[in-house]
Amino acid sequence: MKPSSTLALRSQNPRMTGIAIALLGALLMSFDPIFIRLSGVSGFDTAFLFGLFTAISMAAFIQLRDERGLIEVLKAGGWPILLSGLLMLGSASALVLSIKNTSVANTFVILSTSPALAALFSWFFLKEITKRSTWISIVFVMLGIAIVVSGSFGSGNLKGDLLAFFAVICLSLNQTLLRKYQDVSRMASVGLGGLFLALAMAIVAEPSGYSLSTWVIMGVMGLFTAPFGRVMSAVATRYITAPEVGMILMTEVVFAPLFAFGFFGEIPPVASFIGGAIILVTVLIYAGLSAKQK
Repeated sequence: MKPSSTLALRSQNPRMTGIAIALLGALLMSFDPIFIRLSGVSGFDTAFLFGLFTAISMAAFIQLRDERGLIEVLKAGGWPILLSGLLMLGSASALVLSIKNTSVANTFVILSTSPALAALFSWFFLKEITKRSTWISIVFVMLGIAIVVSGSFGSGNLKGDLLAFFAVICLSLNQTLLRKYQDVSRMASVGLGGLFLALAMAIVAEPSGYSLSTWVIMGVMGLFTAPFGRVMSAVATRYITAPEVGMILMTEVVFAPLFAFGFFGEIPPVASFIGGAIILVTVLIYAGLSAKQK
């Protein structure tokens, strides 16, 4: 497709462009559990390496691709980019600690409230009204996630659940913030969040004990798939609302088990197929309806 044709398509239906970008972001982030399992280190060490490599990757990419340079990009972002980085630190660190203190099932169910919280924050801060079709889709996505994790839900504790809730609040606030300040560099925002995460986790991390394979595996994750997946999800807020981005990112619950099957031969339970089908069909229908809207 010629550049002019691509530009015309984006101008005709920016919402469809945003949905496609958010789906790409969710697809890239779905590789996170694969790299985390292969890394062979604790959650704190994983978070440290992810933050470190993300900061390096984003800084290098900005320096090479943006004529303003890294320092000027950060200056141009002002306080919103600093707040976005802090919110990313909050969501990432709370998520790691949540998984340490509660079941993955509990964490996923609580994370599924992200679209609803983003809708609430968008209404309160941006005065954006979430459409009825979006609310209906959010409900079905949350239902699908509940079915996926129904077998193990309830096996956690209050501390871990509260941490997951704090993580989802930070995530939803950051999506709303970037929706409002659309000129903020998404790469700089993700890179700054990675830097904050690395500095925070450096207190408990033990880099001297990492093997070469750990550095390589986390390097692939931290330099490529994980940060660019998050950049894509942030870029999507320029085209669609924060609740829509949050809803589409929930397709990670569908993609991640498929990748686990491909890499480790893990066969998901029946509930995962049923819940995943509900999520995927909901998002596809929503995307199809959006494609008809200009």
